[in-house]
Amino acid sequence: MSKNNNSRAIVAKVLCALLSDQGSLTTQLNNYREHPEFGLIQESCYGCCRWFFALEALLNELLNKPLKKQDLDIKCLMLCALYQLRELEVAEYAVINEAVSAVTAFKKPWAKGLVNAVLRGYQRRRDELEGDLTNGPALAFPDWLQAEIRQQWPQDAETILANSNKRPPMTLRVNLARGSRRQYLDRLQAGGHDATEGELTNSALYLHRPAPVTELPGFDDGQASVQDEASQIVPGLLRLEPRLRVLDACAAPGGKTCHLLESEHSLTSLVAIDRSQSKLDRIQANLDRLQLQAELRCADAGDVSAWWDGKPFDRILLDAPCSATGVIRRHPDVKVLRTASQVEELTRVQARLLAELWPCLQAGGLLLYTTCSLLRQENEGVIARFLESTPDAKHEAITADWGVECAFGRQLLPGTSLGPDGFFYSVLKKETA
Repeated sequence: MSKNNNSRAIVAKVLCALLSDQGSLTTQLNNYREHPEFGLIQESCYGCCRWFFALEALLNELLNKPLKKQDLDIKCLMLCALYQLRELEVAEYAVINEAVSAVTAFKKPWAKGLVNAVLRGYQRRRDELEGDLTNGPALAFPDWLQAEIRQQWPQDAETILANSNKRPPMTLRVNLARGSRRQYLDRLQAGGHDATEGELTNSALYLHRPAPVTELPGFDDGQASVQDEASQIVPGLLRLEPRLRVLDACAAPGGKTCHLLESEHSLTSLVAIDRSQSKLDRIQANLDRLQLQAELRCADAGDVSAWWDGKPFDRILLDAPCSATGVIRRHPDVKVLRTASQVEELTRVQARLLAELWPCLQAGGLLLYTTCSLLRQENEGVIARFLESTPDAKHEAITADWGVECAFGRQLLPGTSLGPDGFFYSVLKKETA
């Protein structure tokens, strides 16, 4: 393998791109899926993001002086190696040797001695350095986000922080139009896949160990899909009935679009909108696998004049763009990428989408506003302001035995290793004149 193909160097390049605000983990890793060590690359990238602030604190203790800005690549290389030394069952000598070799990819031969010294210093001082780390799981979060969580969820903060650092479960949605959950669970177990039934919906199964979808029985035939249980709650809250017109306003990646159609086969139509044609292509692929049909439109959902034909919808799902702070265990790069100012901007986007989509809703119809955020300003705050400015909008309480009841909706907090993601739901009804 060439030095430029060194897996540690690739991890460092991915982290550099993230820290330079170039894409996300998903988009960056797509460039390396054919690499023979992709499993190690993916694990290391996710782990470095999950524990970035703790790793950075350790590195700062090991450096005699801060690195220059132009040496971010070397910093990221050492963060990767520290993560592997701390968390992975890889021989320490291999981690150190490969990290030193990876310096070649960045054409900075002077850094070989530094990388070697830092990593061997960690070996010698591991117990002392780890003992000095304080705040437990909280150290893995940026200060602004940790402060928000503690202020907004004082009773649940420690649990939220701990669960957000866990590895996420692989959760399946059984296609109940093709058979019962119990029947599919039996098929899974017959194929050697242990799973636990979800408690919030009758379609969710949690795999005890992740597996390629190609190994799941009936996946290609549409008998099951991968979807977190929090998202599987959506169709029930929309109270679907035959002959309704439904809009999925921010549809990618399409799991909810498909689940709505699985849940009610006699809809008059379902329109799914997204700004990205490539994401719409993925939705179409899922629809084809599940043998379902929807009208896909490439547009900004908030630019109603560009896509709406004037026919009102009976139900609208607005799964709004958000901070994704409820799905950090699935997307740990949120810790590195998101900022407080971005959250403020997102609340403006959310408010605009609500205001623009509301005229598309039929009188007497329902709009379900959802986010995968834990932050009240994106959830209750957005809804409260919308209700104040929209006389014909009425909030309808969600009666349930799950989650936390909020002023204008219901909040799921991140679950344990076999639990749902963090998610917010608010049901709004358009009153008749």
